[in-house]
Amino acid sequence: MELQFVFVDAIGQIDRQQWNHLAAGAGPFLDYDFLQSLEQTDCVGQHSGWQPCHLVVYNSGAFIAAMPLYQKIHSYGEYVFDFAWAEAYQRHGLQYYPKLISAIPFTPVTGPRLLCDPALTSQLWPAVTEQLKQYCLQQGLSSVHLLFTDAQTSNTLTEQQLLSRTSVQFHWFNRGYGSFEDFVATFNSRKRKNLNKERARLTQAGVTCRRLNGAQISEQDMHDFYLCYRQTYLKRSGHSGYLTPEFFNLLREKMADNLLLVQAVRGDKLLASALLLFDEHHLYGRYWGALEEVDGLHFEVCYYQGIEFCIQNNLKQFNPGTQGEHKIQRGFEPVYCYSAHWLAQPEFHQAVAEFLQHEAAHIRHYKTQAATLLPFRKQAE
Repeated sequence: MELQFVFVDAIGQIDRQQWNHLAAGAGPFLDYDFLQSLEQTDCVGQHSGWQPCHLVVYNSGAFIAAMPLYQKIHSYGEYVFDFAWAEAYQRHGLQYYPKLISAIPFTPVTGPRLLCDPALTSQLWPAVTEQLKQYCLQQGLSSVHLLFTDAQTSNTLTEQQLLSRTSVQFHWFNRGYGSFEDFVATFNSRKRKNLNKERARLTQAGVTCRRLNGAQISEQDMHDFYLCYRQTYLKRSGHSGYLTPEFFNLLREKMADNLLLVQAVRGDKLLASALLLFDEHHLYGRYWGALEEVDGLHFEVCYYQGIEFCIQNNLKQFNPGTQGEHKIQRGFEPVYCYSAHWLAQPEFHQAVAEFLQHEAAHIRHYKTQAATLLPFRKQAE
């Protein structure tokens, strides 16, 4: 193979059809329109701390692979936490930022990071990882990070001397349920009663939910969603959120068929809203906000409505977002997530390797313990 590697500072410099051909089946967040919408609305680029530098790979002039890449000047919006590494660099008089990451901005969702024909993957990874390291050194970047890779990619990158890191999320799996009631029937008696009471309280409070997708989502609906999103971010973090109303409007224009909007109302008053994305097999909970605090509202809008949607549409898996042990008792099961890391400073690379070895043991224990707290009936019941 005669490979050529080109880094571009905007996805608009890449042909949309070619990118989406390589990203087919990789989920909505690797769709060209999703990534371009982030750039067009300045959610990345400009002063966001995410500078696009996407990789395109050619073989004898033919476009054969691509990778979403960003130079980062901070670690926010990644969900794989390396702030302690940055502090260690600073203590030793070194700069941890900028760094190079392959990830979907603000999106902790597992997926491929090298978009190519699967038959070429094993051939390309050694050359690609070497190119990323060289680019890092040439650009004066401290490190390379590939976030939320799949397990197979994690193993491949370990073979290329990158450090593997694991974390845990909680996902819901559709095991052929005919209804939400069928799903809850798999719970032990106490947990089943707790969940049913939780939902009943909202009904008694006069709260109802509706689900909209595709052309059902109006411009006003998206405006109302953003008000919820913004208010919750302001209350929680003191800023209006990483994403802008212009970004959400572009998603509605370009990717409406991948959007699910959940609205919670009391009478004519909107209380809360959540925006989720989905594809043929998966639902992804991503953005949420509330205008009024109501007990149990978050669980209904962000979890139970999503589960009902999956069951009705035969979706296999629901990733409701990162963190949150409260998901366990609601039937979301612990799963591993993977990332891979290479630090240009050999002594820091070794120090992080030792840290990750110890961390991995704690993560394994945490996942095992979390699984014991799931609400499902034991086989003997």
